[in-house]
Amino acid sequence: MAGASSYSGLVDKTFWMILGSSVIMLVGITVTMIYFIVKYRRSKHPHAKDIEGSATLETLWTVLPTVLVMVMFYYGWAGFKVMRDTPAGATPVTVQARMWSWSFKYENGKQTTELVVPVGRPVAVKLESADVIHSFFVPAFRLKEDCVPGRDNHAWFQAEREGTYDILCAEYCGDQHSTMLAKLVAVHPDTFDVWIEQGGGRPTGQKLLQLKGCVACHTSDGSKLVGPSFKGIYGHTVKVMTNGVEREVMVDDEYIRRSLREPNADIVVGYQPQMPALGNQLDEEDIQLIIDYIKRQ
Repeated sequence: MAGASSYSGLVDKTFWMILGSSVIMLVGITVTMIYFIVKYRRSKHPHAKDIEGSATLETLWTVLPTVLVMVMFYYGWAGFKVMRDTPAGATPVTVQARMWSWSFKYENGKQTTELVVPVGRPVAVKLESADVIHSFFVPAFRLKEDCVPGRDNHAWFQAEREGTYDILCAEYCGDQHSTMLAKLVAVHPDTFDVWIEQGGGRPTGQKLLQLKGCVACHTSDGSKLVGPSFKGIYGHTVKVMTNGVEREVMVDDEYIRRSLREPNADIVVGYQPQMPALGNQLDEEDIQLIIDYIKRQ
């Protein structure tokens, strides 16, 4: 796929240079090996004898690989420096990774599940993880950087043409790793300015569940994933493990509120304690919107 970011050409050039060098070395070494096998086969040389060394050959196979490695280093360093030096005035976006979804937060507070960016303008992404190590990977942009819990990381890119591009996680992060997908939408700068000026506003309960990655583990149609489905659960009793003791609890407002703030306090029987605490990411109004949404399922 042709690169779609400002530095994808540099990355591709480095890739093809290293690949081409590797192929040439492979062919050269293989041909030399076959030559020696044929030339010094036992039928032609039944008695082994010493071969004197060659200063010329030893110099060549020392100098040439050293030069090749230094050329690779130069191209790699040049590309790395460009990719790490964020241009001034870049549009800031916070990328929030969690098992198993992506969400994106803009400077004005707007939150989305798609990364919308303007064509021709640099975008600076701050990379965060709520749980384990993820890797923010946009193949068409030749961009891959890790999201590490408890540690700040960053990257930048500039989309060169309009379109919709895949975002993947390139670091194995658990059961639903392969479903950790999102879209990057590159639009005309004027379109982006109108879109971003619309602001965020408070998301609905359903939107909050998407933004916080809840739909990666919970469904609303009764099917089971990593966690129980929301469908028909409100107002019913469920069996949970509390401090190692099985008991039955009613799924009401207080149970949902506690599950969001302390997800490991009551583990529904048959499921593993994998849910991260969301208490510090949701205020009381957000929690109530989620409760109201689950009530309607």
